[in-house]
Amino acid sequence: MSDHEFAYPDVHVSTDSVAENMGRTEEIRLVESKEDDQLYSMGHIPNAVHIDWVADLNDAIKRDYLDEAHFADLLSRNGISNDTTVVFYGDKNNWWACYAFWVFKLFGHADCRIMDGGRKKWIDEGRELTKEKPSFAPTVYEPQARADYKIRAFRDQVLAHIAAGQPLVDVRSPQEFSGELLHMPGSPQEGALRGGHIRGAVNVPWSRAVAEDGRFKSADELRAIYEEEQGLTPENNVIAYCRIGERSSHTWFVLTYLLGYANVRNYDGSWTEWGNLVGVPIENPSRQS
Repeated sequence: MSDHEFAYPDVHVSTDSVAENMGRTEEIRLVESKEDDQLYSMGHIPNAVHIDWVADLNDAIKRDYLDEAHFADLLSRNGISNDTTVVFYGDKNNWWACYAFWVFKLFGHADCRIMDGGRKKWIDEGRELTKEKPSFAPTVYEPQARADYKIRAFRDQVLAHIAAGQPLVDVRSPQEFSGELLHMPGSPQEGALRGGHIRGAVNVPWSRAVAEDGRFKSADELRAIYEEEQGLTPENNVIAYCRIGERSSHTWFVLTYLLGYANVRNYDGSWTEWGNLVGVPIENPSRQS
């Protein structure tokens, strides 16, 4: 592979490509998904719809995602059919866009892509934004069964993974990994009773996969991080996790679609579940003498 040759190059699209195809609303749907839900109303890419990671993709009562019927309704309301190409973008170097991408893949949507560089690159290039909210005719979306066990890991699978000596990648900050913090730096100290990391996990903060301009690093740079530094290989069975599964969806995307790893799962229970469980293996370097 060359420096910029990714395993699935079609899944990774440029801002130039998005700009050139912005008007193809019968075939392509742009989706903005991000942490700050006010950004969309302040200006978004023309013809982009807003899908909120909390209000739209999560169940309002239990800690899980919406079911198949509600997912089909969500896509229908946004003019998305089963054969629509969905291009995601957002803030924070696309971590929320990758999260939405991952949820769409849970439901088996075939053609999902990420706009490299996200909102930041689009704005830095002086490209057009609008406050006008688009409206599309509803579709008939045929839902598929949620593929939880193909790309999603649950706590019992994580325990089995540890017992088998399989690799885990903790994508949180070094302070969270060490147990010094229970939350992202600069955020409230909440979410778990214990600090540290899952026993045997290596720490590769998700943001290391991104260059200064917000784009993904080249394939060679990514292999240097995950393979030369951490010893992973495309043949590995890998589980990635963070605090609630959103940052780790970014790493799941990098390993799966940019480097071509066939068996990567996102543990979305992540540290808010693991750090509150009784009797599970935790390592906490900050508490060691």
